[in-house]
Amino acid sequence: MRYVVGYTANARGHDAVHLAVALARNHDVSLDLVLVIPEDSPFNAVYPPEAGYNDILNEQAQRWLDEGLALVPDDVTARAHIRRGDSEAQTLIEAAVEMDAAALVIGATNSGLLKRFTIGSVAGSLLHSSPVPVALAPHGYHRTEPITRLSCGFGTRPGADELLDVAVESARDRGLPLRLVSLLALDGGNSPGLADAAWVHAADRLAAVGSSARADGSTDAAGAAGSAADAAGSAADVPEPEIVVAQGRTIEEAVDRLDWEDGEILLIGSSRLAQQRATFLGTTANRILRALPVPMIVVPRDYKRQNS
Repeated sequence: MRYVVGYTANARGHDAVHLAVALARNHDVSLDLVLVIPEDSPFNAVYPPEAGYNDILNEQAQRWLDEGLALVPDDVTARAHIRRGDSEAQTLIEAAVEMDAAALVIGATNSGLLKRFTIGSVAGSLLHSSPVPVALAPHGYHRTEPITRLSCGFGTRPGADELLDVAVESARDRGLPLRLVSLLALDGGNSPGLADAAWVHAADRLAAVGSSARADGSTDAAGAAGSAADAAGSAADVPEPEIVVAQGRTIEEAVDRLDWEDGEILLIGSSRLAQQRATFLGTTANRILRALPVPMIVVPRDYKRQNS
């Protein structure tokens, strides 16, 4: 399995590498650091390129990539690539598709001391068009130890069930505890009725996932994860998924009230407005992002997860 890392020679690029390393550790994943440089164009500052200009540009890009590779520990396999393109986002998408990458990893921009995530133009384009999941590192993300818990934003809107399938499979493959955070409760404010309905729906869907796995003859952790009511007698390698209904006056406040582990990551689905097999960051996800202290992975609509 491969992850493409959108690398830039600044703090944003370093954050992306750190997150990619954390995701790759203890998992069969290699990293491809991709640095995008401009194509020759009449709209560039230097056109036509002066003699030796492209050689100088490529040499500088390679030095930057070498600095990025130096951030990757010896236990993670990584390669570096220089790509030319008019659009950094589109060039990264093309690289991810060409390399059959399971995810694109990028960093957020920095805009103020209290803002953990600020979406720049490249991240914004990727979060609204990528055909593969986009992992976004918050500003100043330095952790490179393996991920310790997977949370999944879950509701009843179209695509929620498919997202849960991806989350259960990911938690199973990585041996991670899974936590479901109800987005329906976030949307509905403090209504006890909505909170109870969200919890019941999540538990029912977990049971359905477990029943499906057992019908296929599976006895792995995915089946155990689905048996929320009967997990006490299971021999699963991962604990029973936890269901949390987050509430607050605003979505940001609800997210802020949750306990987040340093090694946690949040999985969230694309907006129902997304085109098939593409990402689209909806209003709710955007608001969650503003308050989130941990990395987020946005999963395209109708996405089918790669097997590692």
